[in-house]
Amino acid sequence: MTATNLKSGERIDQLYSQDIQIIQSPEVFAFSLDAVLLADFAKPLAKVSSQTVDLCAGNGAVGLFMSAKTRGKISEVEIQPRLADMARRSVTLNHLDDRMTVYEGDLANVTDWIPKDSVDVVTCNPPYFADLPDSQKNPNEYLAIARHEITTNLATVVATTSGLLKMGGKAYFVHRPDRLLQLLDLMAANRLAPKRIRLVHPKPGKEANMVLVEAIKDGKPGGLRFLAPLMVYDQAGKYTAEVQALLYGQS
Repeated sequence: MTATNLKSGERIDQLYSQDIQIIQSPEVFAFSLDAVLLADFAKPLAKVSSQTVDLCAGNGAVGLFMSAKTRGKISEVEIQPRLADMARRSVTLNHLDDRMTVYEGDLANVTDWIPKDSVDVVTCNPPYFADLPDSQKNPNEYLAIARHEITTNLATVVATTSGLLKMGGKAYFVHRPDRLLQLLDLMAANRLAPKRIRLVHPKPGKEANMVLVEAIKDGKPGGLRFLAPLMVYDQAGKYTAEVQALLYGQS
């Protein structure tokens, strides 16, 4: 991939911990820490025959960051054509065309491309904010759609996730703590049993601002584990060792 393959305003960034390059544009979309945390939290199956799907894929960050964990196929689903195009070019940039496919369209129609009940793992970093009449939205349409439930909503995301998964398949979400109860209620209504929850705090002494959730389709009730919380920054304002390793590799 050369500079001539980049479009106006784009750049190539790198997740140094995994030697993954990704096409970004601050004008359109750039991955943030939640994508890195979700990809680390998720556990795709390593086997060649496995199927992993990332919904609300954006520029493909989560799927790309998971690619080293599995030899199986990874599908990414993104409704915004510009972002889907960036994701496809990033897949090619990392020589992953044989294992990764980007589908451009509404995730509600995902079974047009991927058979129902066929997937081992589904991940999703959905829009965090409900599309309310009085909600303040980014004037940038790309960012507004990524952050607000304009083209989809959490109910559709969870129902679609369950529909894709095989019995015993696993779902992984990252969301805001203030919507955790809604997420858990929707899971219960869609045959997804939560098994692991981890809260993410910006720094010690601050309230959590993200939550990671793992669920199993048709999993047995009970057995929910709350993992040790993750701190992004230490008291001095530097990345904690865990986050530093996720972004830049072990020092």
